Amino acid sequence: MDYGTITEDSYSFCLTKDLDLPLTVRISSLEGMRRKKPLTALLEDPTLKFTGLQTSDYSDLFASCQLYADNKPLTVPVRTSYKPFKNHWSWNERLTIPIKYRDLPVTAQLAITVWDIQNPRKVVPVGGTTFRLFGKHKLYLWPDREADGQLHTTTPSKVGDKDEMDRLEKLVKRFERGDMTQLDWLDNLAFRQIEKIHKNESSKSKELYLYIDLPKFDFPLIFSEYEYTPLTQSTVSSTQPANPQTTAPTNFNTILVIDPEIMRENPVEAKHIRLGRNHRSGPLDRDLKPDANIRDDLNKILKYPPTQQLTSEEKDRLWKYRFYLTRDKKALTKFLKCVVWSDSTEAKQAVELLPKWADIDIDDALELLGANFENREVRKYAVNQLRKADDDELLLYLLQLVQALKFENISDKSHESSLAEFLIERAIKNPILGNNLHWYLMVECEDKTVGKMYAKVVYNYMKAMIETPQRRDILYKQGLLIDTLSSISKEIRLMRDTRAKKIEKLRNIISDQKKDLLSFSPLPLPLDARVTVTGIIPEKTTVFKSNLFPLRLTFSCADGSEYPVIFKTGDDLRQDQLFIPSSSLANVLSDFNGSLLMFLRAHHPEEKAVGTYGVAPAVMDTYVKSCAGYCVITYLLGVGDRHLDNLLLSPNGNLFHVDFGFILGRDPKPFPPPMKLCREMVEAMGGANSPQYQKFKSYCYTAFSILRKNANLILNLFALMVDANIPDIKIEPDKAVMKVQEKFRLDLSEEEAIKYFQALINDSVSALFPQVIETIHKWAQYWRR
Repeated sequence: MDYGTITEDSYSFCLTKDLDLPLTVRISSLEGMRRKKPLTALLEDPTLKFTGLQTSDYSDLFASCQLYADNKPLTVPVRTSYKPFKNHWSWNERLTIPIKYRDLPVTAQLAITVWDIQNPRKVVPVGGTTFRLFGKHKLYLWPDREADGQLHTTTPSKVGDKDEMDRLEKLVKRFERGDMTQLDWLDNLAFRQIEKIHKNESSKSKELYLYIDLPKFDFPLIFSEYEYTPLTQSTVSSTQPANPQTTAPTNFNTILVIDPEIMRENPVEAKHIRLGRNHRSGPLDRDLKPDANIRDDLNKILKYPPTQQLTSEEKDRLWKYRFYLTRDKKALTKFLKCVVWSDSTEAKQAVELLPKWADIDIDDALELLGANFENREVRKYAVNQLRKADDDELLLYLLQLVQALKFENISDKSHESSLAEFLIERAIKNPILGNNLHWYLMVECEDKTVGKMYAKVVYNYMKAMIETPQRRDILYKQGLLIDTLSSISKEIRLMRDTRAKKIEKLRNIISDQKKDLLSFSPLPLPLDARVTVTGIIPEKTTVFKSNLFPLRLTFSCADGSEYPVIFKTGDDLRQDQLFIPSSSLANVLSDFNGSLLMFLRAHHPEEKAVGTYGVAPAVMDTYVKSCAGYCVITYLLGVGDRHLDNLLLSPNGNLFHVDFGFILGRDPKPFPPPMKLCREMVEAMGGANSPQYQKFKSYCYTAFSILRKNANLILNLFALMVDANIPDIKIEPDKAVMKVQEKFRLDLSEEEAIKYFQALINDSVSALFPQVIETIHKWAQYWRR
């Protein structure tokens, strides 16, 4: 029976009691020995002395196997049957060793000897080899020796000399494990060439090599000792022992005592950790390298998500191999979590390792700026890594970096913040970056808890702009514009009139010359300083049908173009920053007879495009991809309140969600599905059986898979936003990151995750209840007009 492959590197080695199988080994063949020569040649070539003078070109050889452990034989020898050879020494015989896998000790090794029959009563060893289990092996035979099976054997199966065949055989093993791409026509050519090389090398070699195969398993084998069940009140009787053979007889009653300090730090264990990390062992640790098993454990730890808590054993292991881990950039954050920062000597050693570590990525630098890392040198190191990012990349994470200022201890007058200094330095050099930094800081200045700290950063920023007063003047004018629009938005929201009246009132206010909104001096838009606006167009403003009645404002730009935006009071704009040159699905369906496909066809018709139903292929592709992106992102963020009024569609096929007032699973509607893929969206692709719908699902799987591979970055960004006072995060800040992590299903393999996401799509399409809720929502919107 073949159960999969166990290589020497993965030889942990232990077997469970369920592995009730005898140990077997297949003796394959012998390579390297030349064929028989005339008797006169024996004196010239000693390696031929076992060939005899038989009529066949090949001697009659047999092989024996015996199992050893701790320098003692565990079994009697077993041997191959007699077989005459003519062209090649090949047994291809499976031998059964009289011992079960589950009974094998960790030091088990096989001693194999190849014998030549010198006469009917005498055999002599051709060569022997000793090796440790398991896998497929090419074994070196030591001439004229019987395999000894000792722990420090004199007949090891592996020798230092390597040839071309050794290199090729390693490549073949990689191919068989699936580590190399398989291409049939090229593989056939390669294997034929390998066979030629093998034949040529064997004919020239004077060494002896025995090829054997051992059983393969598709599950890992782990060495373990028997674990005894701890005695508890439920397992121990007060009158008689649970097991007379294993439990000492007692005459006293067993009392269960509750220890209220059981969850507190154990001083004995803490002392053990300090002793285990003896500072004098530092120089010794420099040359430590993990074996295959420990390396596997370390790799497993490095794959943990940032939320994973490390056990004391895992922390000790990371500390012990810290010098070895410096070459792995993904290991730094895990290593810093194992440091006892209250120990000044240990903290000093950890900080001294920072410049020696491989440069970390941005996602790990963001984690080091979170609440879990207070050491200033560590945070300074993370900031230095951020300096390698360009301004565009920095803009992507600026909101989270502003939140990270909360953990910089800026309120302490004896310290300055390396992160604040870095952000101000980059903001001075780049006005776009500086604009966003200013408004992110201003939002935080309103916080009662950390407002003073952020005000100090704003003061330092304004002080740094003293040589560019025009920059400060622009920020001041932006503030006046936002205050005016906020006042108007609040007034419109509090009106008890119909939506039509609200729209009329809004346009009248904007048209009022006294408000200075119709036309003003060119000003960078606060939300996007790359856009310079000069006024608001009254006739192109409106009020949306939403609870907070957000405003749609269309700005006239300095270059003659128009720029529509949403403006809303009562919500955190950091949770709602989208511009919308598009129409809601509700309006599209109303205007185009309930068909999104007709909408796309009306704007981008192409009669010859049969596969895309009369829509330009590029537009259909954009629509399908944007639907996939919408489904994946809203699922991961747990976006709620998804209905046809907050799903927008642009004429070029971009579909997106614009209302993020409900995230992380919160939803005003009962029983929301994890994914909202409405029937109208699928029909625009041609239906659930269409090629475009199959492409949509493929895009979903690809996007989900890519985001799962970057889960650490997304989780670190969320972790920095936990204290940002965003409503849906503020409800359960301690669970916010975990809610997102659960959506990634990091506990599943990639294949299992794809199947899981496929089920989500199928359930979303077939769900009936969301359709009922959508109908109710339509009627509610109708009566709100």
